[in-house]
Amino acid sequence: MADLAYRQIIQDIKKQILNQEVTNNRLPDERSLSEAYGVSRSTIKRALNVLAQQGIIFKKRGSGTFINPLYLKNHSLFQFDGNNLGMTDNISMAGQKSTIQLLDYQVQPASLEIQQNLFLNEHDFVYRIKRLRFVDDSPIIIETGYIPIKLVPELTPNIVKSSIFNYMDSEDHKRVIKSFMSIQVAPSTPEDQELLSLTATEPVGIMAGTFFLDDGTPFEFSSMRVHYRYLNYNTSIDLAED
Repeated sequence: MADLAYRQIIQDIKKQILNQEVTNNRLPDERSLSEAYGVSRSTIKRALNVLAQQGIIFKKRGSGTFINPLYLKNHSLFQFDGNNLGMTDNISMAGQKSTIQLLDYQVQPASLEIQQNLFLNEHDFVYRIKRLRFVDDSPIIIETGYIPIKLVPELTPNIVKSSIFNYMDSEDHKRVIKSFMSIQVAPSTPEDQELLSLTATEPVGIMAGTFFLDDGTPFEFSSMRVHYRYLNYNTSIDLAED
């Protein structure tokens, strides 16, 4: 329950920040937050530590906790703070709706590249799932994923029209909690231009990598072609010693 509470607090504080509901860009002290959310101070401290690690807030000794102005200016489309790394839960656009259009669904033998990325053998089969993601009516991501059939033999087209990771969590009680991703930019292809409403001279962002279940099993290899206007990656570096 405490684990769920601190995640909900993180999401609520982020929502308040994005909606510009934080007075003077300064958060209340831990005691006030503890009383407001009805949780222990240790739960509040845990939530604030995560927000600080993500570079969203910073603590100034003797003055309080403040919102990072660079986050307000350049907050990323992807906010990974839920129960899994699924895009459906973690695409963050204040007040806007995320939807999915299924473009292709098929079963095929795992290629050599997919075998290597998902630790499969040459006789294994995978789902190939291609989807187009929207924020409101704007197309933002062409996502092509490969998932071993042996991990989810019941996966159907209807299931993949929504969150696959949430389905795994609710039905199989397995969560996707780790990923290794690469990010780059490339010239857009004719398909990118058609599906993402790009011109021939506009680029596309590419995010590719492997997602892992909570037991360490490689679950999906995914390639995401992202509209360049939404590809904003932020990171935080802290060299302070404990």
